[in-house]
Amino acid sequence: MKNQVEPASQRTFLPWAIRRVAPFLLTLASANFAATAQEAITHPGWPGAGQLFVGACYQPIDRSPEEIDHDIAIMKHAGFNVVRMGDLSWDSFEPSQGQFKFEWFDKVMDKMQANGIRVILDIPGTPAPIWLHRKYPGVDIVNQNGERRPPAERYMDNISDPDYAREIAILAETMTKRYMHHPAVIAVGYDNEIGNGLMSYSEADRQRFITWLRKKYGTIEELNKAWATQRWSRRLNSFDDVDLPLADGPGPSERFLDLHRYWSNVSVTRLHELDAIRRRNMPDIPAISNLWDNAQRRGFDYLSTYKSYVSYGAEGFYPGDPVSGAFGALMTKGDLPTPIWFNEFTAGGGGYYGTPGRSRMYAYLGLMMGAQGFLAWTFNSHLGGEEQALFGLLDHDGRPSWKVDEFAHIASEFREMEKFGFPRYTHPEVAIAYSFDSFVVSHPNGPSNTTLQYFAPSYTDQVQSAFEPFFHANIDTAIINIGHDSLSPYKLVVIPADYVMDDASARAIRAYVSGGGAVLMTAFSAKVDEHGQWFDTALPGRLSDVFGLRTSQFYKPEEAPEFTLDGKTVKGSIRFYEVLEPGTAEPLAKFSNLPGTPPALTVNKYGKGRAFYLAAPAQRSFLEAILGTLYGPLGIQPGPNTPEGVYARVVNGRTLYVNTTNETKKVILGKDVQEVFSDRRYKGEIELAPYGEEFVK
Repeated sequence: MKNQVEPASQRTFLPWAIRRVAPFLLTLASANFAATAQEAITHPGWPGAGQLFVGACYQPIDRSPEEIDHDIAIMKHAGFNVVRMGDLSWDSFEPSQGQFKFEWFDKVMDKMQANGIRVILDIPGTPAPIWLHRKYPGVDIVNQNGERRPPAERYMDNISDPDYAREIAILAETMTKRYMHHPAVIAVGYDNEIGNGLMSYSEADRQRFITWLRKKYGTIEELNKAWATQRWSRRLNSFDDVDLPLADGPGPSERFLDLHRYWSNVSVTRLHELDAIRRRNMPDIPAISNLWDNAQRRGFDYLSTYKSYVSYGAEGFYPGDPVSGAFGALMTKGDLPTPIWFNEFTAGGGGYYGTPGRSRMYAYLGLMMGAQGFLAWTFNSHLGGEEQALFGLLDHDGRPSWKVDEFAHIASEFREMEKFGFPRYTHPEVAIAYSFDSFVVSHPNGPSNTTLQYFAPSYTDQVQSAFEPFFHANIDTAIINIGHDSLSPYKLVVIPADYVMDDASARAIRAYVSGGGAVLMTAFSAKVDEHGQWFDTALPGRLSDVFGLRTSQFYKPEEAPEFTLDGKTVKGSIRFYEVLEPGTAEPLAKFSNLPGTPPALTVNKYGKGRAFYLAAPAQRSFLEAILGTLYGPLGIQPGPNTPEGVYARVVNGRTLYVNTTNETKKVILGKDVQEVFSDRRYKGEIELAPYGEEFVK
């Protein structure tokens, strides 16, 4: 069903400032950078079109053989067709070095296969077993004070240690060879939540960091320049003078950035090593891993590297709300052509499923976004360990809860949805920039770093604020690193608060706009270079000519700024703005409640394209107003018109509506429709129950 409500930009005349650039914008709709259809991976053994998977994460190490049989019977009755197993279980496979025991797991694998349940086989690289820590003390974490930390929880392994790297490779080699032909295996996963590990501060870690710096900078002179060591008398006379930067502070941004880059490189190297083993032993099996790249403790640069070890974007889905949940899921997808997998699926938190209907709602929201796999976290409630207050589909006494019935309901319905174009293979026309470097440098280690006073709201909040208007307009978006992924498929690229502007990103933006693309950049962007140092040129650094302006000053007024665009006054929510000094750029809107009415939004013609600059942090109200004037000229079609909290996508001529609120919502359609799975007809409108969905034609 097509949207019958015209967007505002098509119902009204553009304001005078927009009209002046409208002819140029209209050429963008027919330019060569229009979205290019991405070909889905067509490997015959990989999950593909018309295949949805519903199941659970399962830890058989907690269960007796009789309990395992009981659990599998419940799964089969519920219609589950996938489980994720093997994670967190290294010492169950290898109780002592080189002594492997797989027979117990063979039986579980065979039983899953016999009951029609496929298996994501997780290589359990974290946590490492106690025997590994005892034999190779380098695997222990050493904290910033030089103290050894015992492996008290699952994230306390030093994955940079060469003994660790060797031993996990041996385990991965052994597991993949053993199960390379097992028919139950649908995918392989690596090192559950590798991004949430701790950094280590041993002397061996310092030496490995120095080796990485030597390779990156070559000479101590170049390192001194990159780290601005002339400040505060911190010059380095040789690489031997290098200390590991303190993750918890204090310390300058330049060193903090390289510390995170180093540990990112360590994580990615481990993932490359594991993927090389998969490619060698199980080339017909994809990688679907739960990596948690944006974890606060260590994290890693996923969007610059993911295509070299990821077949399907996957994550632990713990939605605080629909917008943040969708945003997080799309960050794992990037611009991969394959669907999203929720390797751990909840309705909000660890073992939290809310009231009946909430999990089903989030499953349909995921389906709408392009998800394919939904694995409840977790099947059994945990009885011991650090997650003992975690509730699974089965209660702590082993009795199936109402949650089993809800997931059975999801599995049953999704078997029908497979026939109607699900999973969705999306082809976004809009990209939003996200940078690991900007994430790191915009919230450096405190307490002395003045960036902490300057940069607010947080980088992630601002990127999500840029995503939110598109999500509410039911427009598919991709979240990418613009210096590493092609911009050619997109009609619009939004660059929110991209603090670090490295050379590759700047060149990509320049080429894209020059070739006919449209970009919208917000305040805080392009302030520092790839070393985390402020540009000594006009800002935005490396792109001042592309945006046709200079901006150096900023103010925090007593009230949030507002401007008028398309005849409507738009109020902001953040007391911050930058002072724009247009050169070749033209103001499209001015802040009406600030002294001197400074420019709020500018546009600059550069080559065949246009570069827009918003002089305020990314926030929904401002961006929604601006984007509403651009959709029509850029040829971007908003999705179905829905009330707040209701989202929709058109799939093969049918429309899926999902109400994410606990209130009844009315959707005005403007035409009569029929529910796909029944004869029920709706006269011009649909009433959606709380957490309800409708699939209509």
